[in-house]
Formats: sequence, C-alpha cells, structure tokens
Amino acid sequence: MTSAQLSAFQANSGIAPAAMATALVGVVFAVLLLWGVWAIRTAYVGWSENQLNQRQFLGVVVRFLAMYVVLTFFLLS
Repeated sequence: MTSAQLSAFQANSGIAPAAMATALVGVVFAVLLLWGVWAIRTAYVGWSENQLNQRQFLGVVVRFLAMYVVLTFFLLS
C-alpha cells in the first residue's frame, strides 16, 4: 500500500493495517479450530456408536490436520 493509502486506512479505522491483518488471521484460526473440534467430536461420536469405522474417523482427523497445516503455511509465512 502507498503511504496515502496507509494513512487513509489508519485515519478511517483507527488501527494499523498490520494489527488488522493479525486480528483477521486470528479469527480465521479460531474459526478453523472451532470447526475442527466440532468435526472431530462428531466423528468420534459416530465412531463410538459404530456408525463410522476407524479408517473413516482417522480420515476426518487427517483432513483437519492437513487443512490446519496448509492454512498455517499460507497465512503465517
């Protein structure tokens, strides 16, 4: 961003763009972790009630971990 854009953003929002970026990344990770807990818990309940086999349960866990690693790589690098 140019210096004019930076000053306009700061004047209108009251916070620095870097702080806004940090807050947005934090929100993305918070939502991802909440969704991951929900997905893994739901899969665990299905596995414990024999509606999912162990391979399907582990598939849910591995997919969540893969999404977390990919988002961490893209958003924090």
